[in-house]
Amino acid sequence: MQSTSSAQSCPVADVICRTLELGIHITGAHITDDDVTVIEATPREPAGFCPDCGAEGRLRDHVIRHLTDVPITGHPTRLHVRLPRYQCVHPQCRRSIFQHPLEAAEPGAKTTKRATTWILKRLIHDQMSIQAISKALGLGWDLVNHLAINAAKSLVYADPDHLSGVRVLGIDEHCWKHVRGQGEDSFATIFVDLTPLIDGTGRARLLDVKAGRSARVVTTWLNERSPAFRAGVEVVTMDGFAGYHTATMESLPESTPVMDPFHVVQLAGQKLTACRQRLQQQIHGHRGRKKDLLYRGRRTLLTRRSLLNKRATDRLERLWAEHDDHVALEVTYLVYQDVIDAYEHPDRKTGRRLMQAVIESLRRGLPKGLEELAQLGRTLWRKQAQVLAFFDRGGASNGPVEAINGRLEHLRGIGLGFRNFEHYVLRCLLHSGQLSARVNAL
Repeated sequence: MQSTSSAQSCPVADVICRTLELGIHITGAHITDDDVTVIEATPREPAGFCPDCGAEGRLRDHVIRHLTDVPITGHPTRLHVRLPRYQCVHPQCRRSIFQHPLEAAEPGAKTTKRATTWILKRLIHDQMSIQAISKALGLGWDLVNHLAINAAKSLVYADPDHLSGVRVLGIDEHCWKHVRGQGEDSFATIFVDLTPLIDGTGRARLLDVKAGRSARVVTTWLNERSPAFRAGVEVVTMDGFAGYHTATMESLPESTPVMDPFHVVQLAGQKLTACRQRLQQQIHGHRGRKKDLLYRGRRTLLTRRSLLNKRATDRLERLWAEHDDHVALEVTYLVYQDVIDAYEHPDRKTGRRLMQAVIESLRRGLPKGLEELAQLGRTLWRKQAQVLAFFDRGGASNGPVEAINGRLEHLRGIGLGFRNFEHYVLRCLLHSGQLSARVNAL
């Protein structure tokens, strides 16, 4: 055991270890055989007044309080604070003995407040795993996880302003654990505040995560919110899932549902791919092979027209001229590009007219051989109010929600898989809930 100790305080060490902010002075230190730095300290200004009656007490003895603090130079740190205990001399006071209060830690806690804040910062800023944080602090995984969960709950659910100001709400689902035979309990529905992004004041923030993906999940979550919150939501962005739309209309009848452009374009692209695969089977009698022009053009067909180079354009020209039946694919391709052009147009009013024209053209009778376009037309006609609402409501979309889903995919990689859903939810909120400012203010 290496040891350096002194009966007097060490101002230099206090500055280096930042113990002044804890209200204590360093009086000694040593390193244990387990490579843990132990700092011995005493209060800077002992408080010898009874917390009940306020009378000055008489020194009785001292106790040593053991606390885990933030790592120093990459090594786990323990504080051994020598706290005085006093005896209350007031004859009518019920308290006989009281101890010097230590503001650096909660009563009965084994870690300092700044250690808990350090855990949150490592989770949010550095995206460390609980296991890595546990190793840095020299604590068990369960204890660090418990501290993180309780601190995250106080930051999110105990904050009365957590859900205030939400006017644009995004809803989407993702798979939170990948296991064999995964069922409904492997999916989660996320709720995202898109208001800061629409207003240009900040980024989208994750509000909550609920198990399952159904209308019941969304309805339950919305009904648990206050009437003021529900009245303030003006726009709800989502994909084409009918369950989310039904739940939104029931719980938020005054809001405007918006079908995300990404999913509309994806739907049109799926119909284009289905048409190509159908023609592949009809003409060649087998699935696509690398020498088949239909197969070789699969990625070119899904590329935005304005991004095509000369080689890709020539490939499409050869594809249209290769077979007479390819005219169905060409028509489907042109509709797919028209959908993209409508969303790409800088003027939303013009974009809305272009999208309305696409929907109405597909609604009319289509020639035989355009089965995929007919299916697309029926879907767009049925959801045209949600599709066109994108152009009327300032371009609100689920794109940022999909981006948060992507960040949560990265989070699952950091965690090497999650089995505890409560832990997963709070890690998600710390990861994508825009809580950095609140943590830094602790």
